[in-house]
Amino acid sequence: MKIVFDCRYTRTERHDGISRYTACLVAALGKLHPVTMLISDERQLALLPELPWIKGSDPTSLREPWVSKVVNAAKPDVVFTPMQTMGSAGRKYRFILTIHDLIYFENRTPPHEFSWLVRAGWWVFYSWKFPMKMLLRRADAVVTGSYTTREELIAAGLDDRPITVIRSAVEQHAVKPRSRPAKHTLVYMGSFMPYKNVETVARAMHHLPGYSLELLSRVSVAERTRIESLAPSGTVVFRNGVSDDEYRQSLEGATALISASRQEGFGIPLVEAMSLGTPIVVSDIPVFHEIGGDAACFFDPDAPGDLAAAVKSLDREGEWERRSAASVQKAAEFTWEASARTLLELARSVTEAGRAGSAKT
Repeated sequence: MKIVFDCRYTRTERHDGISRYTACLVAALGKLHPVTMLISDERQLALLPELPWIKGSDPTSLREPWVSKVVNAAKPDVVFTPMQTMGSAGRKYRFILTIHDLIYFENRTPPHEFSWLVRAGWWVFYSWKFPMKMLLRRADAVVTGSYTTREELIAAGLDDRPITVIRSAVEQHAVKPRSRPAKHTLVYMGSFMPYKNVETVARAMHHLPGYSLELLSRVSVAERTRIESLAPSGTVVFRNGVSDDEYRQSLEGATALISASRQEGFGIPLVEAMSLGTPIVVSDIPVFHEIGGDAACFFDPDAPGDLAAAVKSLDREGEWERRSAASVQKAAEFTWEASARTLLELARSVTEAGRAGSAKT
């Protein structure tokens, strides 16, 4: 069985969520079975494992519907893509695609780095569910990133076939029992899209004297100014992008990782923090319960005071240490090897189904 893995959403300098998901999952899969990567820019190889590769068009280009012409030449049995928009016209292989969440059906603002043409198409696409249904029907199997999202997809009626869950994960660390850090620091990692609700986190700082808030992601000047206006002066620190080492240091020195997001398909920063023994204080939404379980502290995303109370609950004698230990234990559920094994099993099943169908005809 020959597998091609679509790696064209990998970044060229520093991972974002889909980029890290791609790189880590293909690396884990490559340890279990031969796999060929599909890239669109050779600079992506710096963030990808040393595996065979082929080169296709940029996934946001107008040539995308016909990318299968390049892929067909590699003669794969099955192709996996971590997105739902990979072109498939004229494909000669089995096809597995991924839909991570339904966020943009309710929040249609596209990522700012896309061209105006892609942004316009994005908005039109997410205005109706019919285009998504058509995309999913092209595939031989559909993958999503959490059990919560799978239930949402079923409820939305986007696809009536079984949906396979392949979750994000983290490298597993041997973490010694930790004590609460001396500094009162809260950390946020993520974008500043409206549904991320960073405003509630900033407003909560009025209820948390003595605390500082580190926002680690890249941020525009306008967004920075707006968020600063919501919090007490001097309480918000903008890191504007950090390296992996800096990210880990921030998590290890933090009282908690914070997220007030109203909707997510998963939440990899939560697992990253928990794997290091850093407690998470997060909005009370279903997917965060799936990820954090009893290790997490939850709050109403519309109530800055509730967020502050959840943070202060870690001040109780032994509470931070208890949450820290529970976080490490919970994070151990999320491994790339387990996710890769699930993908490999799915790839085998769709390939065998394809061969059986060919034999009948």
